[in-house]
Amino acid sequence: MPASISTVLLLTASNVFMTFAWYGHLKFKDQPLWIVVLASWGIAFFEYWLAVPANRYGSAVYSPAELKGIQEICTLTIFAVFAWAYLGETFKWNHAVGFGLLVAAAFFIFYDR
Repeated sequence: MPASISTVLLLTASNVFMTFAWYGHLKFKDQPLWIVVLASWGIAFFEYWLAVPANRYGSAVYSPAELKGIQEICTLTIFAVFAWAYLGETFKWNHAVGFGLLVAAAFFIFYDR
């Protein structure tokens, strides 16, 4: 699989893990903080096993700014789905505007290719 595709897939998967590590505990507010912190660390451990190779392989075809741009777009896209599906949040007009600005940001990050 080309590094350009495997990088995006690995960053997407890593962001799924990290979103659960950072926000999944919000469904378990009755649990002690030290337990959810340890659980989050355990989840983040696997996130690193995806993110580090993604950036290493991706650096062969993407600049660091492009890698960060891909990662941020993955993060916010996954978070939007997570917040809606897992946390029961609603998607509002200002979120759509923010995502539109991210699309514009991605355009400018990759513009000179």
